[in-house]
Amino acid sequence: MTKVKITVVKRFGPEDVLGPDHNLRSISGNPITKCGLFEEQAEFIVDNIERIPEGFCGWAWRDIYKDLSVLFFDGNFYRPEKGKAYVSCTDGRKPVVFKLERMEG
Repeated sequence: MTKVKITVVKRFGPEDVLGPDHNLRSISGNPITKCGLFEEQAEFIVDNIERIPEGFCGWAWRDIYKDLSVLFFDGNFYRPEKGKAYVSCTDGRKPVVFKLERMEG
């Protein structure tokens, strides 16, 4: 049975994307910071492509799903390491980078 491990590699904040002088605020007026749903090095195992892992962000799932599907169904990308990919969510203010790895065996 195929499984893919998702590892949270890095979370970025607005200062990383827009520089130190950004002034992004949420609707409530609070400053926008790094994604609070993930912690770096957190891991999620996908053994059913039809289900979002518990605790995983639905928006991030949507963003990485196409690359996850390629690995889940034994495809590869034109990269040196087969069965792996680095992808990110598309939140332009506070993106999160993930490593996807097909688990063999």
